[in-house]
Amino acid sequence: MDKRGKLITVAIHTYEKAVILKTLLEKEGISTVLHNVNLIQPVVSSGVRVRIHEEDLPLALKTIESSSILKQGDEPGMSNTVLVPVDFSEYSLKACMVGFDFAGKSGGNVLLFHTFVDSHYAGLFPLDSDEYDENPKDVKSRAEIERIANDRMNDFKATIKRYIQEGKMPNVEYSSIVTEGVPENEIIDYSKEIKPSIIVMGTRGKNKKEADLLGSVTAEVLDAGKYPVFTVPENFATEHIHDMRNVVFFSNLNRQDLLSFDIFAKIFNDKGLNITIIPIVEKKEVEIAEGLDALLQYCRRNYKLYDFKVKVIEDVDFLDDLDVYIKNENIDLIVIPNKKKNILTRLFRPSMAHKMLFHSDTAMLVVPI
Repeated sequence: MDKRGKLITVAIHTYEKAVILKTLLEKEGISTVLHNVNLIQPVVSSGVRVRIHEEDLPLALKTIESSSILKQGDEPGMSNTVLVPVDFSEYSLKACMVGFDFAGKSGGNVLLFHTFVDSHYAGLFPLDSDEYDENPKDVKSRAEIERIANDRMNDFKATIKRYIQEGKMPNVEYSSIVTEGVPENEIIDYSKEIKPSIIVMGTRGKNKKEADLLGSVTAEVLDAGKYPVFTVPENFATEHIHDMRNVVFFSNLNRQDLLSFDIFAKIFNDKGLNITIIPIVEKKEVEIAEGLDALLQYCRRNYKLYDFKVKVIEDVDFLDDLDVYIKNENIDLIVIPNKKKNILTRLFRPSMAHKMLFHSDTAMLVVPI
């Protein structure tokens, strides 16, 4: 193994698949090393890390995407479906328009997803909606609730059809599902089944979101899910996603940022984006400066479509200073790499994505790492 650059984990597989992937990468001239191998019983070893030099990442990702071994089971290879959970509200319709925009841009399809809760069990969950009950005391049967939900979905699709005919939305293939369950749980479980390219979810305005802090469906999906989530705020004014120009990319200053940026680049592959990299780590100033410089050089070398710069915001008033920066620089989108956490960690140490969801009215792309 040569000593070029630092190593980055590009995939985690069983031992058998890790060896196959190592062979494929080395055929492309990419030096590869396996870590966490069980030397006593390598054939049953799991969680083997396939590591490469960071400068080889773009070629390695292309090789992996064209390989069939990732489509045989334990890797999250994505479909071309845009998943749009809906509750038939105005901000839900706005999210739907953005979802159709994503699908039109990528040549994909849209799946509208709605869940309802049986009124016999609704009291067990922190739900503040009586959308199926004009009189909360009038407990409807499950069949009646499901019928109302399906009727509302049909009305919603009629609106979409009209928007497509009027040219307000691209004419892409779409379908719908109405199911029973707790919304965040159903969205997360179903996304594991269909492996969407992206999940698009509407969010309320900042003041309304603060009142819904503990029960936010979107917050749970972006914290516990494993697919990119694009949040559409209630005041989202951009007509098309390709009109977005100014982006803030939060950086953890680690190797996983490179993988997160590659996911972003596949979703937003438009020329001329202005991207500001902002570190959100607790490190010494020298370490931050060195890490930012290395990341900046990597991005400029491998993503020539975009213009890059860096911005350091002091930790003391980070969110307030960020608000000022977003306003002054006309930021259209915040990109946040987000590590999946267990429920206790999410409760006592919410992620930056979770904090920003309730703090900001700017659209976000949350990329799982």
